[in-house]
Amino acid sequence: MMIWTAKFSRKKAVAAVIFMGVVMAALIILMGRTPTEEEPALPQLTTNAERVAYLQSLGWNIAPEPIETLQFLLPDTLEEPYLTYNALQLDQGFDLSVCCGKQVSRYTYAVTNYPNRSDGIQANLYICEDYPVAGDIFCTGVDGFQDTLAFPVQE
Repeated sequence: MMIWTAKFSRKKAVAAVIFMGVVMAALIILMGRTPTEEEPALPQLTTNAERVAYLQSLGWNIAPEPIETLQFLLPDTLEEPYLTYNALQLDQGFDLSVCCGKQVSRYTYAVTNYPNRSDGIQANLYICEDYPVAGDIFCTGVDGFQDTLAFPVQE
């Protein structure tokens, strides 16, 4: 039989406990950083045909050419009305804040298949660095509205 003894001072014991605590905390933090599930990547939309196909994949029938194209510089920080608009975008998986201070292009298309509406409906698609960062379906006028790009469920 072998007996092994070690002499620890109180300072060494406290230092060992603190060291083990730091190692455990680091392991917990590192394990918490592992990605659980990756979000689907947004499609790259460099051409008009790709933008039209993207909107069609969401269920919309749209005119093949945009009725309006606009380019603008997004401010360095989002303020109203961008904050309210970005809340709508976050609901559908977009985020305008990733393009703060960058050039954004808006493409507006006429929608021809909105339920119970024959005309006056348009789709906006905002593109930054060839990727969609925002979008909406809207109708102007007295009974106008603005909604996400999700095709409305008919009841």
